Amino acid sequence: MYFLESLDLPLLDMLEIIDVLLMVFFLFLNFAIYYIKFNYAGFMPNLYVVATPIGNLGDITLRALDVLKSVDWIVAEDTRVISKLLAHFSISKSLLSLHQYSKDKSYDKVLDLLKEGKNVALVSDAGTPCISDPGSYLVELVRKNISEAKIIAIPGPSAVISALSIAGVPADQFTFLGFPPHQKGRQKFFNILKDVAIKPIVLYESTHRLQKTFKNLKIVLGGEAKTMVGKELTKIYEELWQGTVDEAVKYFVGDKIKGEFVIIVP
Repeated sequence: MYFLESLDLPLLDMLEIIDVLLMVFFLFLNFAIYYIKFNYAGFMPNLYVVATPIGNLGDITLRALDVLKSVDWIVAEDTRVISKLLAHFSISKSLLSLHQYSKDKSYDKVLDLLKEGKNVALVSDAGTPCISDPGSYLVELVRKNISEAKIIAIPGPSAVISALSIAGVPADQFTFLGFPPHQKGRQKFFNILKDVAIKPIVLYESTHRLQKTFKNLKIVLGGEAKTMVGKELTKIYEELWQGTVDEAVKYFVGDKIKGEFVIIVP
């Protein structure tokens, strides 16, 4: 202020100069904050939840590739599966396996990495993690135990969304039930389908239990119930079949039963 007084300027001019100086100060302050965040974000651990292709490798996003290249570790449901994806894009990273049968020490390893300030990417075998795989438990642990960790979604392919997008059924609301239980609780799982009010209903199923699932659907919903089956979505032999449950039993045999499936009950 002494400097401004020494200039012997009219009050209005001095106020204008003060306004300019304040504007410059706040611009500098914003730049300083941005610089600190940009250059020192690495000290805050990040857990990236990264969606990967469900079949066609061309579906991976540029952002997902940037993250996979930049993180210190990649946590995968099956390291053999993610290794093929990484090799295709010439990415080499330290890998850690984490699946439904993993023991606590595997989860502790990931927590330790984050506590050390390491950035970690979580991927599933295909699609968006934590939708139908054990990744959600890891995210829960990180939220509870490492408050400073930032959990960041890297969106991308999802089999359930891909199937609904080409099914031609209203999907502003739907019920997603994932994979039916293999044995325990399987019949109870299917019995609730007849009481589900929000439709369509979407299920995942594997090659080995597809026919068994059709038979379960027939028992609960009847053989004439309409169904759609997405097979090998985004892959060369992609197919979206539609018909009755009885017709599905007859259609999906031999080579037709090979692949990964999304079942829609409209």
